[in-house]
Order: sequence, then C-alpha cells, then structure tokens
Amino acid sequence: MAPRKFFVGGNWKCNGTGDDVKKIVTVLNEAEVPSEDAVEVVVSPPFVFLQQATGLLRPDFAVAAQNCWVRKGGAFTGEISAEMLVNLQVPWVILGHSERRALLNESSDLLLIKWLTHSPKDSR
Repeated sequence: MAPRKFFVGGNWKCNGTGDDVKKIVTVLNEAEVPSEDAVEVVVSPPFVFLQQATGLLRPDFAVAAQNCWVRKGGAFTGEISAEMLVNLQVPWVILGHSERRALLNESSDLLLIKWLTHSPKDSR
C-alpha cells in the first residue's frame, strides 16, 4: 500500500497587502518540505492576491481561491466563477468554510450545487 499523501493548507482569510504576500511567499519558498509525492502544500490568499502569489510561489506549491460562485457567470456583481479561476490557473477552491456557513448562511445544498457544477467529472 502506498504511503498516505499529506495536505497542508494555509488560508490567509481577508488579510494582507501586496508587500505581505511577498514576505509570506518568500518564507514559504525557503521552507524545507518533503517531496510532492509525500505532501501537497496549498495557500489561499484573498482573491486580489491570487495572481501575485501564483507568480511568486515555487512550482511545487499551489494556490487556492477562498470561494467561488455557484454558476458559470452573468450579472452577479463581485462573484468569481470557477471558470475564471481555471483561467487564472487556480486549481483549488475552499468551499463550505465555517465562516461562510455561519455568517452568510451558506447551506449544504448550496455547497453541493457548487461542487457538482464545478468539479471535474472524474472527481465525483
């Protein structure tokens, strides 16, 4: 049986500036971690810093969006669709975070719709 691959994620929440991104990514890039075969490292900066973090982060680490919209697109001011995230080459999204569920009343039904709408068919 293959050894278990660990997942390490860091959610920056609604914090930081462009300078903070540079500082945090510099520290992350200098960190010693096991190979990608043993651990997957993903950081989740606020949306406005996704491209900056992606451009600075070492290639064996990935970025995640902190949320995505339930539909493809349209007149939904302020929302970010999964298609937009794919266009930015963001492979991960945090869905169902406790804060969104508690403060914004995101239901399990809504999260299921987001997942079914945007997950690759081979991951269902």
